[in-house]
Amino acid sequence: MKVLESKKCSGSVNIPASKSQTIRALLIAAFSKEHSVIRNPLFSEDTKSALSAIERLGAKIEYIEDSGRKDIKVDATDFGKNLDPFIEIDSGNSGTTELLLMPMLLSLNSKFRITGDSQLLKRPVGPLVESLRELGSVVEANKGLPPITLSGPLLGGKTVIECKTSQYLSGLLLGTPLGKDESIIECSLLYEKPYVEMTLEWLRKQNIEFEISEDLEKARVKGGQRYHGFDEYINGDFSSASFFFGSAMISKSTITVNGLCRNDPQGDKKILDIFLSMGASVTWNGNSVTITGPKEIKGGTFDLNSMPDALPILASVAAFSQEDVIIANVPQARIKETDRIKCMSENLRRLGVENEELPDGLIIHGKGKVNGGSVMGYSDHRIIMAMAVISAASEKEIVIDDVSAAAVTFPTFFELFDKLRK
Repeated sequence: MKVLESKKCSGSVNIPASKSQTIRALLIAAFSKEHSVIRNPLFSEDTKSALSAIERLGAKIEYIEDSGRKDIKVDATDFGKNLDPFIEIDSGNSGTTELLLMPMLLSLNSKFRITGDSQLLKRPVGPLVESLRELGSVVEANKGLPPITLSGPLLGGKTVIECKTSQYLSGLLLGTPLGKDESIIECSLLYEKPYVEMTLEWLRKQNIEFEISEDLEKARVKGGQRYHGFDEYINGDFSSASFFFGSAMISKSTITVNGLCRNDPQGDKKILDIFLSMGASVTWNGNSVTITGPKEIKGGTFDLNSMPDALPILASVAAFSQEDVIIANVPQARIKETDRIKCMSENLRRLGVENEELPDGLIIHGKGKVNGGSVMGYSDHRIIMAMAVISAASEKEIVIDDVSAAAVTFPTFFELFDKLRK
């Protein structure tokens, strides 16, 4: 249990690296079967799952200190060699590791079983399973749910897939270059496009040959390619930074967040545009962004399809608006670690904030203040952090039943959050 007194937040904070970028870097480094250096990676439960997976497959990991920062050296020269005939990989709570790794595993000469924790086993994988079958691989799942058993090769061909999570497409884009022949991927539906752009940026850096339509919904990928070793720096995580942006909004104060790259393809950087429209002031200075919350938070309608992870923090900020806030077009938020629409709705009601669930979002009827009280963390890192941020201006303390899951992506969140509380 975590008890948070009502205290405003202000000051400066250094944000940890991007989870999504770190996991992509680890997987590409491993499948390069060469040497790589990943600078400023994120160390969290999700990235530990990715590290554990590639070590299980033969990668050697070394940690090096650089100016007080811990970097990762990946020696993948023995990766994929002399594997057991059957290997189980535990992805923990990391859907990113699970879904990006599945297609890549098909280039290795073994049979694999991918499993995870109780939350991961409830998250659907059916569309990706069917696509991998269409591309010539042997894949089995439990009624479209993990655990998944799979073996290659990935032969290539054509597949049509519905991507309610972009991770399906990102996984295919990472795995098909390692397939035997050309693959054609068509998306009948595609959410969270900025995360696909992130994957494409890695493919371009690796000189992978592919063609993709402007809307990202049709791709042609040459088979028989390979990845190469690299030396890359991982920028700060906008998803993590959004909780400090939200703290400034709620506190009506100024917070500077350091370590972010304005040109990074991370979709959650658009939360700054949303907060601008709600009355914030935002200023960039190199890799630092300073946000000042408004005297009154404006309402509005916000489409979060490209950035579903922002739903919890936007809902928390919306609770302090005196106007209605509509969060729309984000049905995939119901199939994340939890049903985040339902869970945020229930928590806001516990704090006296009227709201309505939509099939694809929320309508929040803010009254400019939040009572405080006891809420649930639902073992969901983003809900836990969003609830904590409400304590920046709640009338009474916020009590969260369990905050341990924050370590999934942001193990130092409460340490940094407490430093900003005045």
